[in-house]
Amino acid sequence: MSDLGVTFLLIAALFVILGSGVWIGLTLSGVAWIGMQLFSSRPAGDAMAVTIWGSASSWTLTALPLFVWMGEILFRTRLSQDMFRGLAPWMQALPGRLLHVNVAGCAIFAAVSGSSAATCATIGKMSLPELRSRGYPEGISIGSLAGAGTLGLLIPPSIIMIVYGVAAEVSIAQLFIAGVLPGILLAALFSGYLMVWAWRNPALVPPSGDTPSLADKLRASRHLLPVIGLITAVLGSIYTGIATATEAAAVGVLGALVISAAQGSLNWATFKASLLGGTRLYCMIALILAGAAFLTLSMGYIGLPRHLAEWIATLGLTQWQLLLALAVFYILLGCFLDGISMVVLTMGVVLPTVQKAGIDPLWFGIFVVLVVEMAQITPPVGFNLFVLQGMTGKEIGWIARVTLPFFLLMIAAVVIIWLVPDLVTALPERMRG
Repeated sequence: MSDLGVTFLLIAALFVILGSGVWIGLTLSGVAWIGMQLFSSRPAGDAMAVTIWGSASSWTLTALPLFVWMGEILFRTRLSQDMFRGLAPWMQALPGRLLHVNVAGCAIFAAVSGSSAATCATIGKMSLPELRSRGYPEGISIGSLAGAGTLGLLIPPSIIMIVYGVAAEVSIAQLFIAGVLPGILLAALFSGYLMVWAWRNPALVPPSGDTPSLADKLRASRHLLPVIGLITAVLGSIYTGIATATEAAAVGVLGALVISAAQGSLNWATFKASLLGGTRLYCMIALILAGAAFLTLSMGYIGLPRHLAEWIATLGLTQWQLLLALAVFYILLGCFLDGISMVVLTMGVVLPTVQKAGIDPLWFGIFVVLVVEMAQITPPVGFNLFVLQGMTGKEIGWIARVTLPFFLLMIAAVVIIWLVPDLVTALPERMRG
């Protein structure tokens, strides 16, 4: 059978098995087994056992459950309410006023949570009732939260960066460092849009009331100290080289437990709930990664990635044309799959093509994260849209419509890091130097 025939057969098998309701991780393993059994000489069972064990026992992957657990612990504290009290006085002077709390709050919480959905849910639980009670329009309040919630994927520590680092064999610490400036850039674009919106719609922005003095702002800022301390401990230990990503994750869990205990929200029930929640999420991710590792091995034996890379090379695409095609591909894929599944499902095929085109895998990792962020707010499987639908009761289509400006800003961010790649590579190079 030709390479094209094999490809179509495996893609058809993938969608048939997925459509029957089988878990994604098992689906990937099943497609890999079919490919290896039919189109290679190596015994599929032996290859599956060795590959899945190697994937599950990876030391690099140990950072993932720890960061997931840290986010689960913080989700059950009153950290979000304290962040609102600390941020609100500083935002009153900006055009758009308290709408910026969505962006600043998500950016800060993203630095202690690797999950977009957790960031969106935690900050939304705090900000949406406050903004509604003060008369801010629902459209811009929910849209800005859905957009800013995606910062949970880009600002380190990021679960999807760990997944990409494992799949692409790129340093997770380097990926974390590379995500800092693009994360700040995207947050600045979001806040800039809110300012422009406020200038164009002054009648829709509620009056600020009493203007807080500098002393009031500084007094309120004490509520930010716990989260700032945790960010410093986790990211500072990585950037200074004191700790690896895994050790920093352990520091983060310890810090989250200390914060939870200090706030009085740590008891047996919340500890058990956070541990079980983190375990469930990690097991789902680990099963997907194991299936993807076997699929990557199977594709390697069949030779599809190499043949695809050679075929794309014959098309004579420039780097920007290849990236444009991949961006469209990932956005379309994001309409049906979650971000982690998208990354692990495609890396085995996409990465050889990208490397052959001379694109830095570290830069490409941030590009992929940005494009996957867009998928978080595209229907019908945009995770942030589901989170906000559950919180607000609004229809998915309406939430997607009010989030559209922030989707376009993410496209602008991708264009900017393509034009100025140093935004991604400068900090990692400095740390290596």
